Amino acid sequence: MTVKLFVLAMAMLFSMCPGSAAAQVPRVATDIAPVHSLTAQVMQGLGVPELIVQRGASPHHYAMRPSEARMVQAADLVISIGAGLTPWLNRRLEVLAGKAQHLELMAVSGTVSLAFREEALFTTDSAETINEAHEEHQEHEEHQEHVHEGIDPHGWLDPVNGQIWLDAIASALSQLDPANAARYSANALAGKEQISQARTRIEQHLKSLQGQDFIVFHDAYQYFEARFEIRSIGAISASDALKPSAARLAQIRAMVLEHGIDCVLTEPQFNSDLLGSIFENTPIQQGVIDSQGLKLDAGPALYVSLLENIARQIAGCVGAGA
Repeated sequence: MTVKLFVLAMAMLFSMCPGSAAAQVPRVATDIAPVHSLTAQVMQGLGVPELIVQRGASPHHYAMRPSEARMVQAADLVISIGAGLTPWLNRRLEVLAGKAQHLELMAVSGTVSLAFREEALFTTDSAETINEAHEEHQEHEEHQEHVHEGIDPHGWLDPVNGQIWLDAIASALSQLDPANAARYSANALAGKEQISQARTRIEQHLKSLQGQDFIVFHDAYQYFEARFEIRSIGAISASDALKPSAARLAQIRAMVLEHGIDCVLTEPQFNSDLLGSIFENTPIQQGVIDSQGLKLDAGPALYVSLLENIARQIAGCVGAGA
């Protein structure tokens, strides 16, 4: 029986047998929209997770509203990327959700992790491949309990991590709600199949762009780049929380002129006027890329749609100058 047929059979089985333990479904709070989407996929048909960080806000520095604090306080399970993305959340959890379980996805066994690229210009010879980084992470896993300092927290943009995390979310929910364990597992399996299909489509979509360079405003996309073998060669800002220095901006402009870069990808929350001042009198084209799916409807479908949108956004900018 193929995976598709198995998933369909399981879905039909569950539709014939309404959840007997629906009242016992755990209350779940998630940090950002992509994590909310993965969790909603696993909980589909049983419950709906809550979202802590409001859409459009920076997860790096966020002040919870009273209603969000009450949501976290009432949660049985809090699922987050980890301290590298939301350093404030762990501190608040100690006060607000002492009894809740906390699943940090970047600390899940098998998760692919990559080191931050802090320089304005990225070098291909010094960058680890995604497999090398994964092997190194596994070697040190026994000695480190949490996400390491210096690890890029944008791991949700690797679809392989998304698949690994679906299983981890299903496992955490099953421990809290054993009566619905089979449903969580089936939902996770269905979600993994959807990600696999999306990955195949994205690989075909981006294949022609391999070897073509571009620049990003905020260095959040190296997991996506590494998985699909495309390459940004510089970032205007190392973090969405940091204003780029004049020296960094000068480096980026010089690289554009020297190498004939024709695409820069900004993000909806950043001021595009800055790009105009940097790239004045250059032929560079601007595209908009979004790492969290700000304009997508929340829910199980957001994660796959996010990955496919990023592929389209990159192709639309890089491919336009080819």
